[in-house]
Amino acid sequence: MPAYEYICNDCKKEFTVFLSIREFDMKPKVNCPNCQGDNVVKKLTSFFAKTSKKS
Repeated sequence: MPAYEYICNDCKKEFTVFLSIREFDMKPKVNCPNCQGDNVVKKLTSFFAKTSKKS
């Protein structure tokens, strides 16, 4: 399940939310676990995939 990182604009805390791709596509309302505010933005993050194939 993918992890999405957010930052709260109210309390400035960063947090991670685990959502399936289907859940994320439904644009869920994400609240800050610290202050319960909904003034959050998704952080730009990178990822990598490790495979057994040689490129």
